[in-house]
Amino acid sequence: MIREPIGRPADILLVEDNHDEVFLTRRAFRDCGPFVTLHHVDDGAKCLAFLRKQPPYENAPTPDLVLLDLNMPVMDGREALRAIQADAGLRHLPVVILTTSGEESDVMSMYRIGCNSYVTKPVNFDKFVSLVNQLLDYWLNLVRLPTK
Repeated sequence: MIREPIGRPADILLVEDNHDEVFLTRRAFRDCGPFVTLHHVDDGAKCLAFLRKQPPYENAPTPDLVLLDLNMPVMDGREALRAIQADAGLRHLPVVILTTSGEESDVMSMYRIGCNSYVTKPVNFDKFVSLVNQLLDYWLNLVRLPTK
């Protein structure tokens, strides 16, 4: 059960290029009610523009959590995470790798770069909904996030 963790709805940025995955993630988040606002971009370059409030994202909120896919066009999740970690204004943001890749080399490299969590998406939708709820419970109810 997600409750209002920080006195306002939590802003989450989903960085995912697969439209089916975006649709499923939005459906999974719908159960969270009014306490989560899900924002979406479809590649790492747009992720950085969103986070840096560059056009066309000048009015974008600073997300409380970034859910980052690995394999995307333009700029993949690996490059985006490196850029986030290299930017003093962004590196405090919690970044969860949310991907279909369970390759040990991907897991190790993402932790070395600085991700906060690495989660492999289950294929089954009910398991995915459960995973989303567990992620949100942990990141929004259990841990203390930096204030904006």
